[in-house]
Amino acid sequence: MKKLSVIILFLSAIGGKAVAQDQTGLYSPDTKAQLIAKQFSFTEGPAVDKKGNVFFTDQPNNKIWKYDTDGKLSVFLDSAGRSNGMYFDKKGNLISCADADDQLWSISRKGKVTVLLKDYQGHKFNGPNDVWVRPDGGIYITDPYYQRDYWTRKQPDLDGQKLYFLAKGKAPAVIVDDKFVRPNGIIGTPDGKNLYVADIGDNKTYRYDINKDGTLSNRTLFIAMGCDGMTIDERGNIYMCGKGVTIVNPKGEKIGHIDIDEPWTANICFGGKNKDVLFITASKAVYTFKMNVKGVD
Repeated sequence: MKKLSVIILFLSAIGGKAVAQDQTGLYSPDTKAQLIAKQFSFTEGPAVDKKGNVFFTDQPNNKIWKYDTDGKLSVFLDSAGRSNGMYFDKKGNLISCADADDQLWSISRKGKVTVLLKDYQGHKFNGPNDVWVRPDGGIYITDPYYQRDYWTRKQPDLDGQKLYFLAKGKAPAVIVDDKFVRPNGIIGTPDGKNLYVADIGDNKTYRYDINKDGTLSNRTLFIAMGCDGMTIDERGNIYMCGKGVTIVNPKGEKIGHIDIDEPWTANICFGGKNKDVLFITASKAVYTFKMNVKGVD
């Protein structure tokens, strides 16, 4: 009788686990990441436009590529400032962390570049890394220091690695948090109320309330895990890049993981005509992954 009870408990546990996994419904269990291309040096910064086209960078080769909704790859911009993280604003401009000279760019649909930020109080930024544009056009920028082999300087001009905010049309940028080891990935909620910032140097990710003036409050540890790039889906789940993609629910609980057969998964966004396909930049390659939920980028 005791043995039968143990078996029943075991089967119940398996059943409970299966139900919990199935309830997420984020993607079909047999879905696998699809390799799109592997012709790059290091891919980064995927950003989706209103039509679902995805733009991403091949940073060492100084190019921004476009992957359209029909699956066609083309070069959007040569001499792209060695762009890293990117995000589209409401007007269709591509906001780019151009770390060739540690600047923040706005790139028009036709590829015209406008420099939004070139320094902070006369000092070069460490190297703008990732960016998120809130609904009113305000921009948040992470500024870690990663020594580049194409820089002449060998140390940062600024003390500390910080998070900055640039109000719409109101340069200069202001510091909104300076308590990081090395901030990296960033994403906000579509209502503009909350911001997530990963401190990859301290293996932590924080959640903030966003104030109307761009300042942040209620800094809370979201999960004891850092990451590179991030995105968010319509349910509020956060997709965190590093060794593959870890999916975390709004409570900060890990609910899934997507394996990517590459040394590093740098960044991610939702793309496609229905915004239901993850576009993943990973080392020398780019991948897609079909989802049952949509993104809100």
